[in-house]
Amino acid sequence: MTIQKTLSRHLQTALKNLLGDALPPTCKIGVDAAQDLRYGDYQSNVAMALARSLQKNPRAFAEEIVRNLGEIDEAEMEIAGPGFINFRIRPAYFARKLFSMSGDPRLGVATTEHPQTIVIDFSAPNVAKPMHVGHIRSTIIGDTLARVARFMGNKVITDNHIGDWGTQFGMILWGWKHKLQPELLEKDPIATLLQVYKDVNALCKEKAETLEECKAELVKLQSGDTENLAIWKRCIQLTRTGLEKIYDRLDIHFDYWLGESFYNDALAPLVQDLMERGIARESDGAVCVFSDGFHKPQQDPFLVSKDGQWQAVPAIIRKADGGFLYATTDLATLDYRIRQFHADAIWYVVGAPQDKHFKQIFDIERMRGVTGDFRHIAFGSILGKDRRPFKTRDGETVSLQDVISEAIERAGRVVREKNPSLPEEEQEKIAQAVGIGAIKFAELSQNRLSDYIFDWDKMLALTGDTAPYLQNSFVRICSIFRKTNTHFDAITLDSPPILRHDAEMQLARLLVRFAEVVPAILEDCRPNILASYLYELARSFHSFYEACPVLRSEGEERESRLALCALTARVLRRGMDLLGITLPERM
Repeated sequence: MTIQKTLSRHLQTALKNLLGDALPPTCKIGVDAAQDLRYGDYQSNVAMALARSLQKNPRAFAEEIVRNLGEIDEAEMEIAGPGFINFRIRPAYFARKLFSMSGDPRLGVATTEHPQTIVIDFSAPNVAKPMHVGHIRSTIIGDTLARVARFMGNKVITDNHIGDWGTQFGMILWGWKHKLQPELLEKDPIATLLQVYKDVNALCKEKAETLEECKAELVKLQSGDTENLAIWKRCIQLTRTGLEKIYDRLDIHFDYWLGESFYNDALAPLVQDLMERGIARESDGAVCVFSDGFHKPQQDPFLVSKDGQWQAVPAIIRKADGGFLYATTDLATLDYRIRQFHADAIWYVVGAPQDKHFKQIFDIERMRGVTGDFRHIAFGSILGKDRRPFKTRDGETVSLQDVISEAIERAGRVVREKNPSLPEEEQEKIAQAVGIGAIKFAELSQNRLSDYIFDWDKMLALTGDTAPYLQNSFVRICSIFRKTNTHFDAITLDSPPILRHDAEMQLARLLVRFAEVVPAILEDCRPNILASYLYELARSFHSFYEACPVLRSEGEERESRLALCALTARVLRRGMDLLGITLPERM
């Protein structure tokens, strides 16, 4: 059990003894990591939160709580300000915890008490289109959440719900038959298919007859025409081959690639069922789901305020012409994941503009009596230095392949400059780790709901909150052990470490906190708290390294400091692996 949970339980017991049935059942009793270590390691504001309803003085009530807590083996307590209860953890506790961590492959992180089957839907590019810079956020956030959820003991199923159906295929089919250059298709299939689509789309705007021919090709596809189905399947296969090359470079893998087309046969029965149950009804020829009045208007995803009046914004599940929409497919997808995967939780890592869409989908599930942990894990946009959407000079969306290649190329120049004596093959391997790591960390260090500026110089810097800084910290630790002709994985503790210096204590404090940080990531799907923690850990290690000689110390002190270095390396490696980032042992 983490010290945070231990202190929370002590606090809960003390309050129960003090208040009995007067303790509000909704009161959150817990402790948080202190922002300022001058006031201790952890603190609680529970006395202030309860004092008003109990008609007590907050500080006096805090003193009552502390008296009821009595002596705690792990910590000393004090009251601060208007009624904060501060906990200062004893060095002996940290020493014992580090001793325990040194022999634990999970580094103190307990698995979840209630493991779930979690389906995570992320990345989801479209067929016949290259992935662009906008896919960075969904792809990297989704992969990290999958890694963390698995590490916590959940069964995780990742599904790349690709866009492989829709009106654009009419143009692609027509273009395949009239515009395609086979030699270009072999060289770069995704770029060639995209150009075909662009050319035909432009032609359709000029010639109405071409547009009609494209529509006819789409109808043939939807009717099961053998030739068009074969072309469509070939487009999917070519796209997937191209996409997998990018995913392999990013070390991201999916359990399933169930695209929109996979659910086609389920759409008509789904609409029929919703109508028969009175959840959906016809409106102006379309079939829609309207509000059932379950929510207050302010929280109702089927209503919008306009001119002081609440107006209906229904979810359309079948158009007047008989076509289906994303809402229909997403409902069918939810059904399949619950039925076939036995999912307890389904998470969608999709941009913030789709918020209303997912609120409607999840609310329709409620109307159908379907419950589960359904989450829309939203995120903001990636911007250029001009604070506008990140694009090329020509105004085109930047391709993800180009971003990855440029990151590796830039990292390679830094590696060759810093360590020209390394073999070329090793330089390339390090450049891959540094370049891709820089892209991932720049993404994962942000609050996912915030927009952020894509800045090459900042993300590849060896100082500051960057992957190269963390990678360099790891390399420094590895160099310590190379001088001792050992590897940090071989270091174990025979007894608790010695923690006399302030820098040793601060490093110990952060190492122990790893067990609290990892589970907290999934509470609100926030990878940035792990990224921030790892940066603070690296900074703390550098302070420790400067203040506490390792190889020049002797005896038990030397062994203790080497153990602190080894644990730091192991936590950095595990933490960065959860972020999907490789740590090279040389740079």
